[in-house]
Amino acid sequence: LLRSATSVGANLEEAKAASSRREFLKFVQISLRESREAVYWLRICIELKIAPDAQLRELRGEGDQIARILGAIVVSTKRRMLAGYAVFAFCILNFALLLS
Repeated sequence: LLRSATSVGANLEEAKAASSRREFLKFVQISLRESREAVYWLRICIELKIAPDAQLRELRGEGDQIARILGAIVVSTKRRMLAGYAVFAFCILNFALLLS
């Protein structure tokens, strides 16, 4: 649990320092996977009654929220990347038409 939960923040720090959108997306996707893993371990802890139930359920809820936020970032980044590719393709096509 500790390893996956702390990995979320570490990978987001890497994402902030990314040199491209593609690299940014890679690190955010890793953070998303790690947040889902942390939620999994919290579910295990709840079932094993390792700590007070209310505390663990609150943490699990926060983990779910973090995963949803990261998922939204992944989706919006992919959309922006696709839109950028479409604009680039349009510019190339336009340039090719001007040359002919």
